[in-house]
Amino acid sequence: MSDLLPVPLAVAERGRRQLGIFTTADLTVAGVGESEVRTAVRTGTWVRLRCGVFVSARDLAEVERTGRRPGLDALAVTHAMDRPSAVLSGATAAWVWGLPRPRRVEPLVELTDPHRWRRGRGWLMTRAQLPDDEVTVRGAYRVTTAARTVVDTARSWSEVHAVAAVDAALLRGLTDPGELARVLARQEFVPGIPRAVRAVALADGRAESWLETCGRLTFAALGLPPFVPQVELWVDGRLVKVVDGWYPDAAVAVEFDGQVKYQRPAFGRSADDQLWREKRTEDLLRSLGVRFTRLTAGDLTHQRREVAGTVQRLLATPGPSDRAFREVPRAVGRLRDGQRGDDGWLHRADDRVGGVHADLG
Repeated sequence: MSDLLPVPLAVAERGRRQLGIFTTADLTVAGVGESEVRTAVRTGTWVRLRCGVFVSARDLAEVERTGRRPGLDALAVTHAMDRPSAVLSGATAAWVWGLPRPRRVEPLVELTDPHRWRRGRGWLMTRAQLPDDEVTVRGAYRVTTAARTVVDTARSWSEVHAVAAVDAALLRGLTDPGELARVLARQEFVPGIPRAVRAVALADGRAESWLETCGRLTFAALGLPPFVPQVELWVDGRLVKVVDGWYPDAAVAVEFDGQVKYQRPAFGRSADDQLWREKRTEDLLRSLGVRFTRLTAGDLTHQRREVAGTVQRLLATPGPSDRAFREVPRAVGRLRDGQRGDDGWLHRADDRVGGVHADLG
């Protein structure tokens, strides 16, 4: 079905790079009058996000389907505000960078401006210094750098969420320890910065998921010995498995299992295929003396005493002295199989919402 009022081609093409957003100023240049705008909004063809900021109903549906509403809201706020000195920051910048965020994070567009503090409907702008090297552009978004973003969020997020964000940024090469140290040094007297210092100190860029970060911190809180993260296990010259955590003396592997691994298996495998592959791999390693403990988020949250007891019992028995497998700890983190490396232009930063509409002509 054709739109009652198609977005003019020049306006639509520009909007494709910013989640379909267009403004009153864009429409005026294209010759679209106020009465046409009112009609399009009244009929539901266009949706007014904020004063003078619109998106077509079909692009809004695509944004909602692909989970990009936080980006749409952020762009709508920045377009309506039209304040070049303000940049997206905090949890909003974490979304732009694709970093893990607390599930219950307030749906608020967060910005930072070096000149003033303001709050409005659905947004909060904090006044703080913004050195040039802590601001960048990612796709359609002007945001704080990944290093500044994780330091800012660590000042208020819980320890696990804060460390998980730093872990993810390090794993993906979005920042490095030196850059994090420079940002922390500049914010020495900022409220909450001691929490950020602790989060950065606890980070390990080898963790491949929020759950692995949570597991590492939980083990430390339970007084368990630290495991070695991300260890390759080789048999007969073949890499058979990379375990999340490894206790070398006891030959105990720790695996942190989230449902996503089975809901969206890599390389087109079904969940059953994934389970079967893991069973065969673990059967082989168990036959060589490797022992496994698999833990879920529920175990780490509600069964901590049981977890501690299980791990302690496993560690009490030494592993085989004559090993038919070889263990190789990874010095640096690597993305999981099937994941893309970060090129600064991931799908959420790209912001395209489909091709040119077929009915524009």
